[in-house]
Amino acid sequence: MEDKILVLKCKQGSRPALARIYEKYKANLLLLAMALLNDRASAEDIVHDVFVAFVDNLKGFRLTGSLRAYLMTCTANKARDALRTSRVRCNLGEPVKIEQSAQDPLDRMVCNEQVSLLAGALEQLPYEQREIVMLHIQADLPLRAIARELGISANTAKSRYRYGVRKLRLILNGEVHT
Repeated sequence: MEDKILVLKCKQGSRPALARIYEKYKANLLLLAMALLNDRASAEDIVHDVFVAFVDNLKGFRLTGSLRAYLMTCTANKARDALRTSRVRCNLGEPVKIEQSAQDPLDRMVCNEQVSLLAGALEQLPYEQREIVMLHIQADLPLRAIARELGISANTAKSRYRYGVRKLRLILNGEVHT
């Protein structure tokens, strides 16, 4: 309900409402874009492009489902377009840092290490599997909706998800080395 009110206020020109949407979803969108692109700078560009497009299309925008799912789908689409046009080069050199509420430095260090391990494992997945895994887990989109968005069958989406999760488990358990 909060998202519908925020969108309505944005349509009326409220900058604080837009700022709230941005703050609420930017970390999730950035995580998704980074997982798909393997490049922080390009991922940040994609997230900013998504919000610019969102603002540009606010007049005709009608929220029918989850704003989070909508923005995540837009992010995945823009990332796919960027890869298709070869604007992005793979570079996971810098560690991924996620804003978190943990006050203990040890908790932060453990969390960042886990995120870095996951990012490295995701990088080893084929893009088609990585995209579906991230959209399903991070964006909480049903596999049928992902299949529809990608123009593939539901069975293909399920298979890619299953193979992707299986490979992630193998990588994270140290059973696969690349």
